[in-house]
Amino acid sequence: MDGNTRRENIYELLKAASKPISGTKIAEKFGVSRQVIVQDIALIRANNKNIMSTNRGYILFKEENSKITKIFYVAHNDDDIKDELYTIIDNGGIVLDVIVEHDVYGMITVDLYLKSRDDVDDFCSKNRDSKCFPLKTLTGNNHYHTIEVKNEEDLLVIEKKLKDKGYMV
Repeated sequence: MDGNTRRENIYELLKAASKPISGTKIAEKFGVSRQVIVQDIALIRANNKNIMSTNRGYILFKEENSKITKIFYVAHNDDDIKDELYTIIDNGGIVLDVIVEHDVYGMITVDLYLKSRDDVDDFCSKNRDSKCFPLKTLTGNNHYHTIEVKNEEDLLVIEKKLKDKGYMV
């Protein structure tokens, strides 16, 4: 199979997926290395395909006109990561990313795409089991999340609950 055909098939695979697919699984499916898949994803993205790279794998981000997004500026300690994310998820939000504003490197954005408690649990487990610090550590716990909701009411509820818990900056 040539590269163009493989990339078309990867795109179709992601289009049909309801959850992220790891680069390793995609590589196994097409009989190539994970590095080839990383390059393929970059080429697919270059053709204006909105593929998110999450800690669980790749997913095609399907934008819908009815969705609303807002960036929240928050801060909390490491023990509150799960509670903050549950607060957003449990009230109708999807956590699209985490953003920090670093004094030297500028804005650093990492796609998350957390939409369920299972996603949050998996993310927190990987954070706990790794030897790395959460990205917010670079900025004294201050960070941003882009949150997607279906309606303005959900956005207001999330904002109020984050304020009530003291997470909003």
